[in-house]
Amino acid sequence: MRNSALILVVVLAMSAAVMARNENLEQLKARLGRADTVQKIDTCLQIARLQLDNADRLYSSGKVDEARTAIADVVSYTEQAGDSAAKSGKKLKKAEILVREMGNKLREIKHSLNFDDQAPVQEAADHLEKVRSNLLSAMFGKSNQ
Repeated sequence: MRNSALILVVVLAMSAAVMARNENLEQLKARLGRADTVQKIDTCLQIARLQLDNADRLYSSGKVDEARTAIADVVSYTEQAGDSAAKSGKKLKKAEILVREMGNKLREIKHSLNFDDQAPVQEAADHLEKVRSNLLSAMFGKSNQ
């Protein structure tokens, strides 16, 4: 009897965690509309990271179309964060580190996929590398003195 109750508690906790993650993603997207520049950078990076984790799970579950949609979000929100960081000069280092980590994760995901499913993930990784290069240029580019 106690084992059944324990299993039920674990299942309910896992379900709540999944629901909280989805609510969290929606809350982050809602917060993005009213965020200032620094908050926008952080929020976009959080959304991108959540969607990257979602894409990994979706690919593992065989839900390729949903995973591709999540990958498109990763690219979009990473680009928004990169643009905001480069224009404002704020959070450049943090953004560069997170974009690099996400690019590495995309390459890991790519290697776990069938050949036919690898191209969109590689394109996303390449795009994140361009965002990262732009961030590095903003950090270490020539000054206008």
